[in-house]
Amino acid sequence: QVQLVESGGGRVQAGGSLRLSCAASGRTFSTYAMGWFRQAPGKEREFVAAISWSGGSTTYADSVKGRFTISRDNAKNTVYLQMNSLKPEDTAVYLCAATSTIVVVTTPHKYDYWGQGTQVTVSS
Repeated sequence: QVQLVESGGGRVQAGGSLRLSCAASGRTFSTYAMGWFRQAPGKEREFVAAISWSGGSTTYADSVKGRFTISRDNAKNTVYLQMNSLKPEDTAVYLCAATSTIVVVTTPHKYDYWGQGTQVTVSS
């Protein structure tokens, strides 16, 4: 079992930055690939970024590539999402998720555990 708790969300103006954190419980955190997703009101859950268990492989949605960076610290059982140059269309609830798959995956149904999410609001 893995429990995930996100933090770091908030309200920021367009062009600003936020750093999200996702703290995981359990001693097996380092064996899970991790992902960040987001969901805006009335929209489907959308893939944002993912990172392999070692941190050696990452992948991003085209909409955030070059602006967002995913990283992890296995010693701290934490995964991060650094978000720069934020846009109003980035407004959503951001959720982190863990998957036991070996490869980095982008589809929600491949993930086994989910956090509750943290709200990010970007004003124009």
